[in-house]
Amino acid sequence: MKNISLLVLLCCFVFGSNNVKGQTIQCLSSKLISKNTDQKWKGYNRTNLSLEIEFKEKGKTYQETYQARIVTPKKVLKGNPWVWRARFPDWHTEMDRILLDQGYQIAFVNTNNMLGSPKAVQVWNAFYKEIRKKFNLSEKVALEAVSRGGLFAYNWAKINPQKVSCIYAEAPVCDFKSWPKGDGIGRGDKGTWERLKKEYRFKNDKKAKAYTNIPLNGLEALADNKVPILHMIGLKDMIVPPTENTIPLVNKYIKLGGPATVIPCTKGKQNLEGHHFEIETPQIGADFIQNHTPIDPHLDSKNFHQYRDGITNSLLKFTRNKTARVAFLGGSITYNHGWRDSISTYLTKRFPNTKFEFIAAGIPSMGSTPAAFRLERDIKNLESIDLLFEEAAVNDSSNGRTNKEQKRAMEGIVRHLREKNQEMDIVLMHFVDPSKIATYNNGETPAVIKNHESVAKHYEIPSINLALEVTERINNEEFNWKDDFKNLHPSPFGQGVYAHSMITFLENSWSRGVAQDDKVTRYTMPKALDKHNYSHGILKSVKLDYKTKGWEYIPSWVPTDKVGTRANYHHVPMLVASKTNKKLKYKFHGKAIGIAIAAGPDAGILEYAIDNKEWKRQNLATKWSNHIHLPWYYILDAELEEGEHTLYLRMVDNKDQESSHNACRIRYFIVNE
Repeated sequence: MKNISLLVLLCCFVFGSNNVKGQTIQCLSSKLISKNTDQKWKGYNRTNLSLEIEFKEKGKTYQETYQARIVTPKKVLKGNPWVWRARFPDWHTEMDRILLDQGYQIAFVNTNNMLGSPKAVQVWNAFYKEIRKKFNLSEKVALEAVSRGGLFAYNWAKINPQKVSCIYAEAPVCDFKSWPKGDGIGRGDKGTWERLKKEYRFKNDKKAKAYTNIPLNGLEALADNKVPILHMIGLKDMIVPPTENTIPLVNKYIKLGGPATVIPCTKGKQNLEGHHFEIETPQIGADFIQNHTPIDPHLDSKNFHQYRDGITNSLLKFTRNKTARVAFLGGSITYNHGWRDSISTYLTKRFPNTKFEFIAAGIPSMGSTPAAFRLERDIKNLESIDLLFEEAAVNDSSNGRTNKEQKRAMEGIVRHLREKNQEMDIVLMHFVDPSKIATYNNGETPAVIKNHESVAKHYEIPSINLALEVTERINNEEFNWKDDFKNLHPSPFGQGVYAHSMITFLENSWSRGVAQDDKVTRYTMPKALDKHNYSHGILKSVKLDYKTKGWEYIPSWVPTDKVGTRANYHHVPMLVASKTNKKLKYKFHGKAIGIAIAAGPDAGILEYAIDNKEWKRQNLATKWSNHIHLPWYYILDAELEEGEHTLYLRMVDNKDQESSHNACRIRYFIVNE
């Protein structure tokens, strides 16, 4: 195993916001400082810490300091597993001592009186990031929540489900209307209720009671990630009654598919109106955390896979049919040899009686927007594709596509494919680059992956998050970027990492095998997320049935400036602007219009108007144009009413300061019909 240093991140990401009053509390920066490193806690080493956070609220910037600590064993278990206590770190410590003996570390940050408020969650986010960076702790943490600690643990876990291995709780508060408000059978606490309203920025009781972001609600993400929970409760508890807290939470969680266990503690003393009870079996709690903590030094690829509706249809077809078609759609990482060849070889060997046709539809520089329009051109007979792999996360972010466009394009691809073939299995993949590694190490999910995942989840399409897997394997010191992975176009080693994960996904997806009565199913098509998605994207010829001054149709264009091009962009038809300020008219039927061009060193500035409305400008040059006549897709308007429209184009005299001329070469008109 190779030793590497964790990335040093210089800024603090912006955490969630407190929307109770419509105002935002932001964390601008955070820093964790060791104060006393030679302390002891029940015979173990304890390091006292100080967490300094700079906040911005209502336009004002201020700093706050939170006391924290970490207790470490004599020998840390490989993989650096840890437990995070939400409250009362010195209460019922038997289980923690068992875990310390096993090599776990125990962390705590004092947000005692913040009662799990949105600001408290931000403090937790900062602590998680800083404590992991400082002590190289594992990504997943086991949460321990006692009483009001339930507010902290669940409110943080719900927005960070992939960071939580399990949740252990004792008499946890799951609804603050039960405690401290005391609206049910419990006693309540008037003073704490007033503090809670202040911490959550509630104006009054009515606002507080209407607030829904409590542990009882919003458990879907935890359930989807199968985060196990274990609650120890006292049946006579009149402070935090289980019938108003644990029992409704567990019932909801089980109905969502989440794994849950409840252990009533009935032996021994029951003090403080049943709220303080003896933990009869602390070993069970310790075993629960150990059994659900990933401590294998080599991460399992399945942790980065979302199976959703699965890919059983392709298994049935590959097993029963003599022929099969598999397509690979994406950019240069799909275009290049490597993982794609490995998957093809794997499928051929796994299904030796099936003759496969593999369609390589990867084109460098192409993200989801070009893919949505070039589907019909680059993958013939979509109706007969059995399995399709799609990737666009690297190009979508590096090419500057907006969040809206990323979603529209990916949804357009999915809907286009499913409209052509409701039995087709689709797998969405997110590849890695340095910016995604930095974003993940800063505690955030890259925006492009959020966007693509929103589509995958809506259509229940499986996905493979290779960006997160590579990040975590680097952090786990299995390899490093500089020497091993080397580039966003992976080295042979990196291609192997990709292929291994994908084959693991395929094996797990098909592990059940095929039963005699299994049938191919037709996937349902839910309502579109965005009615302007590019589901009917198509490329249109630039050969017009009329002539227009200042624009020339060239049947076989080649560059004359000795600058290179890409495949399908030389010795091909082009519509070229030969003069400036000459208007081209193009009639089309559809909901969106754009152009696919060769954006080279001489790319100019285009003016366009639709249906005689206002003229707008589009600079055709890209940051790569000085080096290549780059294929580039510009969407000029994506929100037209469906019907007949007219596009007007003209080149202007002035040009981009980096461009040598004011050229426009149109390879296709792109239309969402």
